[in-house]
Amino acid sequence: MPRFSVIVPAYKVQAYLQESLDSVLAQSYPDLELIAVDDASPDACGSIIDEYAARDPRVTAVHLAHNLGPGPARNAGLARATGDYLIFLDGDDTLAPGALQAITDRLKATGSPDVLVYDHARTFWSGELVRDRLGDRLSQEGPASFRLADRPALLGMLPAVWNKAYRREYVEREGLAFPPGFYEDTPWTYPALLAAESVAVLDRVCVHYRQRRTGSVRTTTSRRHLDVFDQYDRVFGYLAGRPGLERWRPTLHRRMAEHFCALYADPRRLPRAARAEFFARACALLRRHHVPGGSSALPPSPARTDRVRHTLMRLGARRTYRLLSALCSAGPALGRAAAALGRGLRETALRLHYRIQRLLPVRRELAVFSAYWHGGYACNPAAIEAKLRELAPRMRTAWICGPEHAPTLPRETTALRPGSAAYWTALARAGYLVTNVNFDRALVKRPGQTLVQTQHGTPLKRVGLDLQDRPAATPTTDFAGLLRGADQWDYLLSSNRHSTLVWEKAVPSSYTTLEYGYPRNDVFHRAGPAEVLELRERLGIPADSTAVLYAPTHRDYRRSRPEHLDFERVLRDLGPRFTILVRNHLTYADLPPSPDPHPRLIDVSSHPSVEELCLASDALVTDYSSLMFDYAALDRPIVIHADDREAYEAARGTYFDLRSCPPGAIARTEDELVDIFSTGHWQGSRSAQLRAAFRARFCSYDDGHAAERVVRRVFLGQAAPIPAVIPLEDRRPTPPSAPPTRTPEPALAPLTAPLLWQ
Repeated sequence: MPRFSVIVPAYKVQAYLQESLDSVLAQSYPDLELIAVDDASPDACGSIIDEYAARDPRVTAVHLAHNLGPGPARNAGLARATGDYLIFLDGDDTLAPGALQAITDRLKATGSPDVLVYDHARTFWSGELVRDRLGDRLSQEGPASFRLADRPALLGMLPAVWNKAYRREYVEREGLAFPPGFYEDTPWTYPALLAAESVAVLDRVCVHYRQRRTGSVRTTTSRRHLDVFDQYDRVFGYLAGRPGLERWRPTLHRRMAEHFCALYADPRRLPRAARAEFFARACALLRRHHVPGGSSALPPSPARTDRVRHTLMRLGARRTYRLLSALCSAGPALGRAAAALGRGLRETALRLHYRIQRLLPVRRELAVFSAYWHGGYACNPAAIEAKLRELAPRMRTAWICGPEHAPTLPRETTALRPGSAAYWTALARAGYLVTNVNFDRALVKRPGQTLVQTQHGTPLKRVGLDLQDRPAATPTTDFAGLLRGADQWDYLLSSNRHSTLVWEKAVPSSYTTLEYGYPRNDVFHRAGPAEVLELRERLGIPADSTAVLYAPTHRDYRRSRPEHLDFERVLRDLGPRFTILVRNHLTYADLPPSPDPHPRLIDVSSHPSVEELCLASDALVTDYSSLMFDYAALDRPIVIHADDREAYEAARGTYFDLRSCPPGAIARTEDELVDIFSTGHWQGSRSAQLRAAFRARFCSYDDGHAAERVVRRVFLGQAAPIPAVIPLEDRRPTPPSAPPTRTPEPALAPLTAPLLWQ
């Protein structure tokens, strides 16, 4: 007897069926039977099911002689099910990886309940994945299993059959079965929850619910949507035969009213000729099952108009209902129109303001800075701004940033809100403009203004015009606009000769390249041991721990944030002397932070200064991030973890093969990464040799004086690079808080994997 019987009905889903079946058979928990039911599908669904049944004994193929609909097709699967628990999956949906293992673990932890409710996410044809907005109702706090009366809010979730696991003995005892029809889930889901003696929840996405552009119930205009009335009649008929469940009638009445109103409001479902009939039948059913004075177990709807709509539909006041809906939709539309008009007038006024300001004299004593698309005080511009106030106190500085970043600015620096009148005034009249990305496309650089482009990393990955044949990795196809922006640069800051050559080819223009090093790395030579200890304490790093900064770059070929490491497993294998600081890339700032349930896993993605994280850590693990070039200036161990080199090269491309000049050991897999740290390769002699060669090639000018050289050349007009660059062998970067404990290296470490790809 298998643990799970997974029942998959299939009708006209040939494009998605293989993915659906694979998602079941590839589960890490293999104790299952897959019952795939061909509902007389006219496409290739039947043959696909037969192919899977022929090669995997866990698959049972069922073929119906006539198309009966998803309900009877599921019943055909039920008749053949032998598993402890039943799971239903539509032929165009998929199980999330690890779902069955998570479900069986939760079933064991909750004492084998009659029904287990788990979460789902909608997958849109565009590739977007959105978790259910009511997922917070699946909190696992409180009793492991319960009666529905203890968690009635579960009735307010999507009444679907496929977001639950059902104990087969319970289903057979209750005689649960699916009726025919378009909304067959409804008379199964509510009785299954109401009659259950024990219910449990799993706060995890286990199903990806596909939102198809065409062919789904949501996008089909048909009279078949009137089937919803027969299905709710069945629900209330079920209640009538069980007096002990009568108290749920007001709650189900409200859910029915919500469902009817949602269907009536969706223009994609009901044909125009059927709308009056739908409203009349909805009114009749709501009246028939109404309980005067009854109280729903669900919390009141936050929108008063929803309650009014339910009442109007029950009273049959269709004209009033339509008027209310028109007013509700017109209000936001009028508001949006007024807002758009206001924005248009404001933009026109600001453009005129900017034109007038450009007629006024340039203020050579004013310097305007920005970093990371109007982010906070950071990177090369911040280091230059601080040094400018030190060496040229007569200068006034301003920083462009959103109001949420204003607290990061020094008191002496004025905050400029993007798009404001003060912002356009500053762009029109400032003598100096400094950024690490780009200024507004509408910027017109005037004679007398100096624009400094600092960039924000040594280019390992392709940039600029070199992305013309890489559409998946190109943030914009406006390469002409890119060059127009570069034509306004007076100076481009470079941290090494490699960067100079790349930028001059990838973004060619007449700017002057300043090979002065990166000002943001000056702190690596100026911070003291006390500052490093204070940083570690502020981040929560244990005093005796080796802190590893894990900072991967983004993936151009993926929409979601990739999870390259199983941190729980890595920390378990490395032991208690290691702590991992996780720094997600800036492009994933809008995603929820990485979970950090492990006490030695610290998410530092929102920390404002990556330079501080470098100082606080003892080693860096990265992949293709330019952070490796900055970290090398610290002369601390670097390990490359690149588990998708081929995919990354195909999508983005790099300027040189990192294997030919690595900054330290290279791991292709998680196992190799663990081995590098557990054996001591990360801090061994071979790692030090590789890092020394890497520093010599890419850290030519990072000696702690880059910001001073920029200020003296650009703002003070001193032609020679003053001070002179300190030779590499004479530099003394800030040491870590304490020397890491060394693990003896194998004698052949310089020659063996996983130091380099073979």
